[in-house]
Amino acid sequence: MSTANSAFEVDPTGPPVTGRAPDIDIEQAHWSVVMASLVTESRVDTPVVPASTPTPTARKFFPWVVFLLTFGLLLSDYMSRQVLSSVFPFLKVEWALSDTQLGALTSAVALTVGLLAVPLSLLGDRWGRSKSIVLMGTIWSLATVGSAISAGYGELMLSRLFIGVGEAAYGSVGLAVVLAVFPAYRRATLSGAFIAGGSFGSVLGVALGGALAVQFGWRWSFAAMAILGLVLVLLYRLFITDKKLDAHRVDDVAEGEPVVVPGGRAKLRTLFSTPSVIAAYVGSGLQLFIAGSLFAWLPSYLGRAYGLAPDKAAGLAAIAILFMGVGMIVCGAVTDRLSRTLAIRKWTTAIVYTTASLVFLFIGFSLAPGGAQLLLLAIGIFFAAGTSGPAGAMVSNLTHESIRATAFGTLTLANNLLGLAAGPLVTGILADRFGLEGAMKIVPIAAVGALIALLIGRKYYATSLAKVNAPAATR
Repeated sequence: MSTANSAFEVDPTGPPVTGRAPDIDIEQAHWSVVMASLVTESRVDTPVVPASTPTPTARKFFPWVVFLLTFGLLLSDYMSRQVLSSVFPFLKVEWALSDTQLGALTSAVALTVGLLAVPLSLLGDRWGRSKSIVLMGTIWSLATVGSAISAGYGELMLSRLFIGVGEAAYGSVGLAVVLAVFPAYRRATLSGAFIAGGSFGSVLGVALGGALAVQFGWRWSFAAMAILGLVLVLLYRLFITDKKLDAHRVDDVAEGEPVVVPGGRAKLRTLFSTPSVIAAYVGSGLQLFIAGSLFAWLPSYLGRAYGLAPDKAAGLAAIAILFMGVGMIVCGAVTDRLSRTLAIRKWTTAIVYTTASLVFLFIGFSLAPGGAQLLLLAIGIFFAAGTSGPAGAMVSNLTHESIRATAFGTLTLANNLLGLAAGPLVTGILADRFGLEGAMKIVPIAAVGALIALLIGRKYYATSLAKVNAPAATR
């Protein structure tokens, strides 16, 4: 058996494979991966006890129970994160905050998520995904309680950091849980739909938060999000376990996905082993710079440009963000349909979505407030996060299932550091210098960087797939 450049290996002549994974090669991995392996290096995996075979009815319905509860917690995740945007006007007046300070409160969560996504996703792969999800939901919900009782800017910033700790690996671990119980041909659709939960959660958080802030005060906006999160955590704990997930795992593969014999574990260096997977991380992150800016600043932009009250601006922004979520699902479904027989079309569709968002948002924010501007912004917002589904499918196809949550954690790292953290903060800094309307004219230019990364990824996709498949071919 050839072992050259193998991402993983199992020696058929050696002793029987136990529950312990092979040693991890972290020589070229990202520093956060190194950190994660230090945390987990002493762990000894215990053999998984096979679960009883699910009945046909359970096999049919349980995956959708997993999707609905995991999606519900994702809604809670983003409701707790984005409710802050709806109370910007109240905090700005009550605590005399600048736009940079307000943007920092939003970026603090995304920055923490980005820094901790990979190590905590690796822990989720090793410790147990369902247990990790319950712990994460509990942390961000309790931290949201802390936001509700904050006495000043410093305390609110601290609670926001803990929200980021709780949410850091949820997107990656949650998506890995969902994809594991569904067939491979649905990956772009499910990835797009799952990630769209971020938009839907933002919609609910902004709209509900704005209404509660006007009626009862801004603290109740945070309190309501915390209560919802704790209820969903309890339901998840009652209905989903790692044993059930293992029993319902779907073992089929998609084109380009590496296949290993039971007991094999991919090495962490394969997270960055091909040009295309790196391009997927970078392209997705840069495109979400635009989405992150819209999440944080669209309510304030509409309030200032159109002279709307905070609750009215929040409601209109919520509709726009909902449209973005619909775009994620539609774009993911279109990508799945077009790429089912030709995998490279994942990249082609992502390039189209990025180009559309660049053109329509750049022209839209350059126009004076009015009907024409709103129409162009609506089209641009629809495509603003359309790359999310294709990017998730690309990363899934270019990495192995044994480290898939860690791979999605790496994607989350890029999405947050390059996009969801950078977007709100940079836009706030630009707003203090050029005004918010001037800043929003600059934001769409981030799509140029995303477009370049996606074009590079498409160019090298065939060779990247060949490299990923090499270990299976030489086995």
